[in-house]
Amino acid sequence: MPSFDIVSEVDKQEIRNAVDQLNKEVSTRFDFKGSDTRAEQTDYELSLFADDEFKLDQVMDILMTRLTKREIDVRCLDKGQIEKISGNKVKQKVTVKTGVESDLAKKIVKLIKDSKLKVQASIQGEVVRITGAKRDVLQEAIQLVKSSITEQPLQFRNFRD
Repeated sequence: MPSFDIVSEVDKQEIRNAVDQLNKEVSTRFDFKGSDTRAEQTDYELSLFADDEFKLDQVMDILMTRLTKREIDVRCLDKGQIEKISGNKVKQKVTVKTGVESDLAKKIVKLIKDSKLKVQASIQGEVVRITGAKRDVLQEAIQLVKSSITEQPLQFRNFRD
């Protein structure tokens, strides 16, 4: 039976490259001279450090620009609270969401069932698998999910006949 998987993946190396570019730009920009502004990455978690909230916002803008140029959808970023650390310095955690979370997976399955398309949707961990009898119906399901789910970037993988 034809099937495909709905996943949400982000290339970790491209995130690392964007963070490196951000740090290089911050070190050369005049408005950041003498400040302790930087970004650090651990797996899919980023930590942004700045002297004040205004500079933190600027660092976030630079990060989003760099990620967009590397073709990473910024909807996968989950911004944490801004924390005050020593003195006036601030820190913000940014998590990169990967995998289809259970709430979103349930929403996709409900959307597919309510659409009355002749396909079956099943949740398999962080992946939603859609199976159907014909390719055309699967392609309609892809278009339905693309147009309806906008809160997180999704990819459609393993399209099999």
